[in-house]
Amino acid sequence: MKHLAVSVLKRLLLLALLALLVSALGALHYFKQWYTEPMALPQAGLHYQLKPGGNLSAAAAELAKQGVLDHPQVLTLYARVTGQSEVRAGDYLLQPGLTPRRFMKMLHHGDVVNYALTLIEGWTFSQAVQALAKAERIDSQLAGLSLEAQMAMLDLPIEHPEGWFFPDTYHYTGGTSDVVILQRAYRKMRQTLDQLWLERAPDLPYTSPYEALIMASIVERETGAPWERRKIAGVFVKRLKANMRLQTDPTVIYGMGEAYQGKITRADLKQPSAYNTYVISGLPPTPIALPGAEAVFASLHPDLDSGLYFVAKGDGTHVFSDNLEAHNQAVRQYQIGRREGYRSTISPTAAEQ
Repeated sequence: MKHLAVSVLKRLLLLALLALLVSALGALHYFKQWYTEPMALPQAGLHYQLKPGGNLSAAAAELAKQGVLDHPQVLTLYARVTGQSEVRAGDYLLQPGLTPRRFMKMLHHGDVVNYALTLIEGWTFSQAVQALAKAERIDSQLAGLSLEAQMAMLDLPIEHPEGWFFPDTYHYTGGTSDVVILQRAYRKMRQTLDQLWLERAPDLPYTSPYEALIMASIVERETGAPWERRKIAGVFVKRLKANMRLQTDPTVIYGMGEAYQGKITRADLKQPSAYNTYVISGLPPTPIALPGAEAVFASLHPDLDSGLYFVAKGDGTHVFSDNLEAHNQAVRQYQIGRREGYRSTISPTAAEQ
């Protein structure tokens, strides 16, 4: 009887182990099937935002409530077992065909959606702030604030923001603030200006890199044709050296602010202003726009054979003159009684030359 009882017990244990094994294999098969099958995503996909401080458990639970993911606890447990429970905040695009396994890896590796914004050469600081406020998934903190409050938020070693932000395309993740992007743009402009300042031509009428930045902003606003930048800079540099006023319209327009409604008059040119270079001598107190690298280079490598005057021809290019008589003749030809089709900027096709 004793041997029979032991034999029966062994058989029962064997059957129990076999049942557990079958159950485990079944669970494993079901897990693999669930783990590699597409989630219930809409055909157009789903944008999911994982906020800073969020975790995989919360993300899985939220998607389960939306009917996208089954068994969120299983995913969280498996992530912990495999060392993939750490996730990165940001915007994620969940497209049809995405499996729970791939979803877990996306959050772990931070495969977030990247956005892009371009700051344009010649924009003012105000225009840059407005563009950032309208950009997709930007955390706008500067729009609507006073200039003093904006400067405090930016926390940069400058007294005035104009001209200090490098015009370029900036990539960012959802929720990035406009402050962060402008701080990046400032660092790039500072690096560009400092490097080009070290490589500058000799005998320039600037006492600091900042004065070169001011000049670059004027060149940027005056130049419709890229190949004329150094010639434009050359005219202004020669006028500074000769103690002549710069007499450039873009500085007057900048000084007018919101009073500028698309045209300037003779009265505007006579109106005293810190930026009216028809009235003041030398450079205005700050830049008037965001200059690109080519404008900065031109201000530090001017073409000094360009003359003392220039006038817009109406196709985006200019006529350069060495003396006032030739300049007045060009003004009569191109400015007085402007013909139909007059342009103040170069055509996009010509700009690519």
